[in-house]
Amino acid sequence: MEIAVVILNWNGKALLEKFLPSVINYSPQAHIYVADNASSDDSIAFLKDKYPQVSIIQNTTNGGFAKGYNEALKDVKEDIFCLLNSDVEVTENWLEPIEKAFKDFPNTAILQPKILDYKNKDHFEYAGAAGGFIDRLGYPFCRGRVFQTLEEDKGQYNDIKEIFWATGACMFVKREVFNALKGFDEDYFAHQEEIDLCWRAHNRNYTILYVGTSHVYHVGGATLGNMNPKKTFLNFRNSLFSITKNLPKRKVVPLIVARLFLDGIAALRFLFQFKFLHLFAILKAHLSYYYYFVRIFKKRGVINKDIKYFECTSIVLSYFLKQKRYYYEIVNQRSSR
Repeated sequence: MEIAVVILNWNGKALLEKFLPSVINYSPQAHIYVADNASSDDSIAFLKDKYPQVSIIQNTTNGGFAKGYNEALKDVKEDIFCLLNSDVEVTENWLEPIEKAFKDFPNTAILQPKILDYKNKDHFEYAGAAGGFIDRLGYPFCRGRVFQTLEEDKGQYNDIKEIFWATGACMFVKREVFNALKGFDEDYFAHQEEIDLCWRAHNRNYTILYVGTSHVYHVGGATLGNMNPKKTFLNFRNSLFSITKNLPKRKVVPLIVARLFLDGIAALRFLFQFKFLHLFAILKAHLSYYYYFVRIFKKRGVINKDIKYFECTSIVLSYFLKQKRYYYEIVNQRSSR
C-alpha cells in the first residue's frame, strides 16, 4: 500500500520549519504533500527553496480543516491518506505498525497512532490521546484524556484496539473509503469533523483502530488553544451536527433535548467562572445549530441501528460529580486485539 502524508498548512512556516524535517527523515516509504490553505506568509517559497522533494497542493481559499483537506485530497492518488497536523513530530519507524495493522485487519478504514504531548513527552496529548470514544449523550473523550485530565504514558495503552473515532491530528484513512464517504462535512469548518467521518464509517460497518505501537508528539492548540472561545463554539455546535446526522431518527430528538439542557448547565458553569466569552460561544453554537438544522438533517445517510456508539453513560456525570478522572475508572475496557 502506498501512503501519502498530507500536511495542511495555513500561515504555518514556523511550524513547517520545526516539524517537517522529522516527517521527511522518518517517512522514506511515503509521498509527502503540503496542502496550503491560501497562506499569506512565505510558506510556499520556503518549501520550494528548502524541500523541493515535497509536493505542494495550493488551495485557492482558507476553507478550514474540512474543505482544505477535501480540496487537497482530490489530487492525491496513494492508497492511504495520512492527515497530519503541521505541529506534529513523528518518530522513527512510525509508519511500520500502521502498515501492518492495515494488512492484518483488512476491514479497517481509519486508524490513529498514540498521540503524546510534544511539550510533556511522557504524557498523552489532548487531541486524540489513545483513541477516541463518545458517551451515550454524544460527548467525546479519549483513553488517556478525559476533559483536561491527561494521563502519564506508562505503556498502559500500547495495544491495538477498536475505537469510535480517530483524531484529525494524525489520522490514516483509506482513499477509497474517504472518497466513498465524500470526505469531511465542510459545514463543520474545523473541530469534530473527524468524529463525524468516523461515525459515518461505522454506519457502513467499517472498523476504526488505535495502534499504540506507533507514536507521535503533538503540540496541540497551535491554531486554536483548548480554551479558545471559537473552539468552544465549534465543539459544541459540531457535536450537535454529528448527533443529528448519524443517530437513528428515534434517538435524535430526545438526545438533542438532553444535550441542549446539559449545554445550558455548561454555560452556567462558564458564567460562574466569569468566562463570559465561552458562555456566549455556547449560545452562538446553539443559534448556529438551529440555523443549519434542516440542512444538516438532509445529510443523513446510511444509519446502522446496531452499532454501539457509546462507551459509557455520561462522561460529564462521571467526571464532575463522581470525580472519576481517568478512562479506566469510567468504563469497563473492552478486550484489545
